[in-house]
Amino acid sequence: MDHSSKMPQALLMLSVLAAILIYALYPYINAFFGAFILYVIFKPLYIYMTNKKRVNKSIAAFAIIILTIVLILIPLYILMTIVFFQIQNVFFGTNTILESIGSANIYISHLHLEGLPVEINIREKIMEVVVAATDFLSTMLLNIIESLGQRIIEFVIMYFLLYYLFVGEGSKYSIKIRNAVPFSRKNTEALQNEFKTIVNATMISSGIIALVQGSILTLVFLLLGVDGAFLWGFVAVILSFVPFVGATVIWLPAVIIQLIQQDYFTALGILIGGIILSSIDNVLRPIIQKKIGSIHPLESLIGVIIGLKLFGLLGIIIGPLLISYVILMAKMFNEEYLLDYDNDNK
Repeated sequence: MDHSSKMPQALLMLSVLAAILIYALYPYINAFFGAFILYVIFKPLYIYMTNKKRVNKSIAAFAIIILTIVLILIPLYILMTIVFFQIQNVFFGTNTILESIGSANIYISHLHLEGLPVEINIREKIMEVVVAATDFLSTMLLNIIESLGQRIIEFVIMYFLLYYLFVGEGSKYSIKIRNAVPFSRKNTEALQNEFKTIVNATMISSGIIALVQGSILTLVFLLLGVDGAFLWGFVAVILSFVPFVGATVIWLPAVIIQLIQQDYFTALGILIGGIILSSIDNVLRPIIQKKIGSIHPLESLIGVIIGLKLFGLLGIIIGPLLISYVILMAKMFNEEYLLDYDNDNK
């Protein structure tokens, strides 16, 4: 029997079935990535509990699941609640906004720009932004409520998969999945190690720096009485993952706004805090990356942009991982198939 003649049909069937499966699971793709990410982060703790302390595998897995809920989900829920209310305060605080508009109008009037061909009406433009922001927040709130059921399903899938990643390691099913990877054992292990490297570099290296920068910015804004301190601190955490951007996008405009409002003390305080933030990034990042690993800035930048668009906040990790995997798998394909094919034809 000529197996080579059947190969195209087999590949076509496999591709169609894989496409159907991916299409069906795509709404819950974050749950799968979330489970793998938590597995990589907490695997050392699981090994310590099962090997050193001789804890039952199921008990150790359940203990880690409870730990992730206490350390990650509950604080994240509290933070998102605070941020949401601060979004309301920032965008719905009409009186404060109008006062800032008035100060800006006075400042601009002192610049003697009446001769410009375009009339500057800041009040009208800002109110348009406020109305648009109100509509956006209302829509976002409705979407959150409507997607609550899907979020619950995602968490169930994530923790169900996380449990079996721990207790099922080394089982026949896990070996079967590993053997289905179309690469050699060496390259399959390289894919696993790359996943671990990306997660550690992003979650630990960039994560520590992002949390430090966001915390400092929040503290500075709180001490200086700037509205929306937790909101802007949260935004600074997200932006800190983006190379060449970082929290500068937040604190530098804040300094300019305070200068326009002639609040020089607050502007100076934010400027000092911003300089500290930049210094922390330049000092901490090389030290942490030297011990844990690093991601190429280009991979990180493109990956974060793509990841945030496709996967939301989790895309901060998934995006760079996808970029890295595409490059690594292309290299593996070239080594295992193209080079071997060329050698066979020589």
